[in-house]
Amino acid sequence: MADAGRALKLADRIKVVVAETLERRIKDPRLGFVTVTDVRVTGDLHEATIFYTVLGDELAHTESAAALESAKGVLRSEVGKQTGVRFTPTLTFLLDALPENADALEDLLRKAAEADAAVHAVAEGASYAGDADPYRHDDDDSASESESVEDDSEQ
Repeated sequence: MADAGRALKLADRIKVVVAETLERRIKDPRLGFVTVTDVRVTGDLHEATIFYTVLGDELAHTESAAALESAKGVLRSEVGKQTGVRFTPTLTFLLDALPENADALEDLLRKAAEADAAVHAVAEGASYAGDADPYRHDDDDSASESESVEDDSEQ
């Protein structure tokens, strides 16, 4: 089993090789605007999972997935040539859910900002229900103690 550092270096190299090969050598018309976002290699360096995003709609996603699947052999042989490892890892392509996750987070942040603005709008004209400062302070304690001492001496 290889160390984690070697797997990370191989993953970085595979990412560059696949991106360059897609840009220069693969001429499939089904391949849309594909961006390789991440590569993860197993600890034994036998399998590489390549995450990618595609600009466009669902049709562009499916066509690009089919083009990547058909180009898998060319990409794997190019990875083998340029990495120099004894066993060229098998390649698996997965559509990255990064854009959808980012959109969901942006939506949640927008809703939180709207709720925060509503709370600030309500608090703008609000006043305290009791005293402005309901807590006791040290100077209040000494004054109340002296009053209680005077009350005891009068009795």
